Amino acid sequence: MPRKIILNPEVLVGKPILEGTRISVEFVIGLLADGWSDEDILKNHPHLTREDILACLKYASELLQAEKVYPVPSTKVA
Repeated sequence: MPRKIILNPEVLVGKPILEGTRISVEFVIGLLADGWSDEDILKNHPHLTREDILACLKYASELLQAEKVYPVPSTKVA
């Protein structure tokens, strides 16, 4: 069963983390962005599961889906 993503102000200043760890969603997403495979992450962090990695991706996806974007008029400098 994947861990929940929680916010705990006493761990990493309240950044989203995998419950029961000090591993932040940001850290896992950063590893993936740096080209680490699931296998690389699991080999270096054996206490994590593939479901934990997917939970981080889902959390990031949901956060981006909730993002509000407002158009800003462009300005030209002469």
